[in-house]
Amino acid sequence: MRFVNGRQCIGNDAGPEWAEVGAAFTYEKKIRAAWEAGAPVAEKGLWVMKHIAIGILGAAALGFTASAASAGTLDTVKQKGFIQCGVSTGLAGFSAPDDKGEWQGIDADFCRAVAAAVFGDGTKVKFTPLSAKERFTALQSGEVDILSRNTTWTINRDTALGLNFVGTTYYDGQGFMINAKKLPGVNSALQLSGAAVCVQSGTTTELNLADYFKSNKMEYNPVVFEKLEEVNAAYDAGRCDVYTTDQSGLYGIRLTLGSPADHVVLPEIISKEPLGPAVRQGDDQWYHIVKWTYFALLDAEELGITKANVDEMKNSDNPEIKRVLGMEADTKIGTDLGVSNDWVVNIVKAVGNYGEMFERNVGSGSPLKIARGINALWTKGGLQYAPPIR
Repeated sequence: MRFVNGRQCIGNDAGPEWAEVGAAFTYEKKIRAAWEAGAPVAEKGLWVMKHIAIGILGAAALGFTASAASAGTLDTVKQKGFIQCGVSTGLAGFSAPDDKGEWQGIDADFCRAVAAAVFGDGTKVKFTPLSAKERFTALQSGEVDILSRNTTWTINRDTALGLNFVGTTYYDGQGFMINAKKLPGVNSALQLSGAAVCVQSGTTTELNLADYFKSNKMEYNPVVFEKLEEVNAAYDAGRCDVYTTDQSGLYGIRLTLGSPADHVVLPEIISKEPLGPAVRQGDDQWYHIVKWTYFALLDAEELGITKANVDEMKNSDNPEIKRVLGMEADTKIGTDLGVSNDWVVNIVKAVGNYGEMFERNVGSGSPLKIARGINALWTKGGLQYAPPIR
């Protein structure tokens, strides 16, 4: 391993670009030393020219590596014929296989929506179950094209990890669940000092747990596992008193326990957990396709476009509906994005609008029965808001 101009190179084959930069950098140091020692003006001019050359060579080398890193995901996806979607290892309402092995949930449906936008077919997607520890590496390495795995949007993940979050498909917050038979009389998280708490490692949940107990001057015994199913099994077996994760997740996990009625989700929400899909940085076109798929789901709900009426809505006289559904004369909205002009029609046919997706997977039409709450549209007092498609 060696370094050229402050940049690490592996082995002896750093490439001709870095060899030139290294040679120029060595010479530049000699000239600069001569200049500082009082060399003639001609030498100063030579130093300036060499300094400019270094910048040009360095920029060329950086541009070479950057373009390699940001190969077009859309082209890759089209060549494969499907989208590879990173999901959880099994979280009811978000991404979990049903009794036929088909992946269900908001996160799984979102990937189907993107597949519908790209291919006109929501079935052209394959799912890769990922643990919390595996998820970011899988996206960074290109193993998956989208990470749609109940993942919290944070500054560290948006910057240091090289991810781009496309939006918040579910506004959540961290909560606590207890076995009421084991802890009778406990109705608040502030009564949990000294408790053993089951938590998944490598998550914001683990960090929030430490912050909450420290700020409230309480003690706790963390019982930590890498995989979600390990945390579930440990809690169900009574190895800990408390289970903590996103509150939506607690409602789903409770359904899988041996005696669901024995377990109570406490009222406290101790964090902000904006959950949403992410893509790799450096590929604006793919980022825009995935981001506007999310916005299209919201705009469709706001306009009353549903899975049942989307074909009928194509005949609407409403100019906004015509525009969204690709029926406006000479429209280029879809083709400018890199998809067909009927991309929103295809999305809605595949999964419905955002409201339909929510109710089917976690809301009134699901076993979880979670109220829309802050996940309602902005027109109904919620936080879900999309820019216009125009």
